[in-house]
Amino acid sequence: MLQAVDVGELALSSYVGAAPDDLLDRLRAAAEPLRGLRVLHLNATSYGGGVSELLRSVVPLLNALGLQAEWRIITGDPAFFTVTKAMHNALQGAARELTEAERALYLATVERNARDLVDGYDVVVVHDPQPAPIPRFRPDLRTRWVWRCHIDTSNPGPAVWQFLRPYLEGYDAAVFTMAGFVPAGFPVPRVSVIPPAIDPLSPKNIELPDRLARQVLNWIGVRLDLPLAAQVSRFDPWKDPLGVIAAYRMARTEIPGLQLVLAGSMALDDPEAWEVYREIEAAARSDPLIHVFTNLTGVGNIEVNAIQRLADVVVQKSIREGFGLVVSEALWKETPVVAGRTGGIPLQMEDGIGGYLVDGIEACANAMVRLLRDPAEAKAMAARGRERVRARFLIPRLVLDELALMGAVVSPPG
Repeated sequence: MLQAVDVGELALSSYVGAAPDDLLDRLRAAAEPLRGLRVLHLNATSYGGGVSELLRSVVPLLNALGLQAEWRIITGDPAFFTVTKAMHNALQGAARELTEAERALYLATVERNARDLVDGYDVVVVHDPQPAPIPRFRPDLRTRWVWRCHIDTSNPGPAVWQFLRPYLEGYDAAVFTMAGFVPAGFPVPRVSVIPPAIDPLSPKNIELPDRLARQVLNWIGVRLDLPLAAQVSRFDPWKDPLGVIAAYRMARTEIPGLQLVLAGSMALDDPEAWEVYREIEAAARSDPLIHVFTNLTGVGNIEVNAIQRLADVVVQKSIREGFGLVVSEALWKETPVVAGRTGGIPLQMEDGIGGYLVDGIEACANAMVRLLRDPAEAKAMAARGRERVRARFLIPRLVLDELALMGAVVSPPG
């Protein structure tokens, strides 16, 4: 049997005051006819990325609404995850193909995991490319299959896409963050567009008293008497951390003493992160005002919460981006954001609502300086951003959309 991930308990009433009341009412009503539905969420890692953060909130909320939800993960060796990260990059447009040996390793690992998947679920939601072919290897299971793609596959590398595409044909439905991410010739007839969301009750987003947040930053060595910019994201070339460092150094010529925090998570399914981490360390080594943190050096959810809450500006200079949960996380804390104009980021914010969208290093630096020089306007932008997040990008809205899709796939046609 595939490894189960333990989750806590969560009551819908806990969101009263955070999410809009009418949203909670609609969620409660949508769940009623689905009570008892057996749902499995299946992905590749229980920590270190946006998917795992979503599932840690979605699964207990589904259970609180009367469904029977579980979260399980597939297993694989480092070579498997090297292949799946290459697939991830290729599906986002990188020039990468798979060798015959890589394809064979990928399929053999997925098939082994498929054999460990037991029957008994009404709906199985499979996340991203790592476990995508599982339905092909388990046609005997009496379940409805949903593929949830969290990445920007609008212009996938043709070789990898042609390899993966046939393994998606057995799905009953698919979910993308944006309609523009659906590749041409996508083989699944039912496609839903459901943007991700953040959980205001998670340790990363709960309210932290200012005194506690300041104590946390002091503990990890961030100075409280100097201005602070921060990027929180996986160490991934698509997040352009070296471009963030370059923009920061340009901004610091205008804002003396400016600090930069780069905080990233190391995930089980992302071996490429170590290479990017070494590049960041090399670029930052001679600069005492650049702080590089990871979840393996004691910087977890509470520390990230404090960083996002006390930063004067949060940067998310992505080149390609599926969604970028950290944008909504920062805006929820009323911290202004400078972000790349790509993928799902413009769904969350626009110029003047949350901060600034930018293209390129110089534009990023200029936007950082504008926000740092006008803290009152920056705060007003961030407050408008928080209201946008409250209305559109909190977990109850995400679960409401997912319940609508589940209801559609389990109901008989007609």
